[in-house]
Amino acid sequence: MSEIIEKEDIGVGRACRVINLTRSMWYYCSTKDDSEVEDKLHTFSELLPTKGFWEYYGRIRNEGLVWNHKRVKRVYDKMGLNIRRKKKRRLPLREKHPLQVPERMNETWSMDFMHDSLESGRKFRTFNVIDDFNRESLAIEVDTSLSGERVVRVLEETISWRGKPNKIRVDNGPEFISSAFVGFCEREHISIDYIQPGKPMQNGYIERFNKTFRTDVLDAYTFKLLDEVREIKAHWQKDYNELHPHQSLGGLSPCAYSKKQLLIEENSLSLSRNSSHSA
Repeated sequence: MSEIIEKEDIGVGRACRVINLTRSMWYYCSTKDDSEVEDKLHTFSELLPTKGFWEYYGRIRNEGLVWNHKRVKRVYDKMGLNIRRKKKRRLPLREKHPLQVPERMNETWSMDFMHDSLESGRKFRTFNVIDDFNRESLAIEVDTSLSGERVVRVLEETISWRGKPNKIRVDNGPEFISSAFVGFCEREHISIDYIQPGKPMQNGYIERFNKTFRTDVLDAYTFKLLDEVREIKAHWQKDYNELHPHQSLGGLSPCAYSKKQLLIEENSLSLSRNSSHSA
């Protein structure tokens, strides 16, 4: 109504008659003190930025406060909290762990994602899993979308034939900090070794694997369909595990290195038993 008074240069009484408003309503000033409600809602908006009114109101009632939900909603709207806000979570600090060669199979797995596109321009991703012990490729999942739930599904399938790792090394991607992945590792008692943000070489084994996969497959072929990617990666994965020589493994392939280490362990165990018997 202030705009009408200023624009038309008329008095308050006439302006009230024009819009059918009593003078008492125009001069009325609320004496309600909502500062306590505002403070409470401000606290919740800082602690729980992704939640909404009913989450806040439920917590208010659980604290024993008996404010009417209409009053709380009025203050909530007045503060602009009904406008959805996006606030990124801050990553927890990550400790740097040295990249060590595991002494046995399934001690540490490394995982990472790669990106490429089909001839049509459609993007796709690959989810790669290796065993750090012998650099063996355990899984390469290919699809246009790979969520945290899909990561868990691939891990469950891999564990069913390979066994469970003690530790998994990953970066801070959304799939690896998702509740699906973290919850799965907690249930299976698998520790997660997060590398520091912006330090990919702390996950050097999978980075080296990705480079080879990129050179031999993703950069070597053009693909029309995802099935073509899956078919070629399956042949490559078998060749990589069984025949590809690694300098870090003494020129042996991942499978050959595993067999050699297993034979060494068996011979060592046999010698130990013979020594104990002769003693």
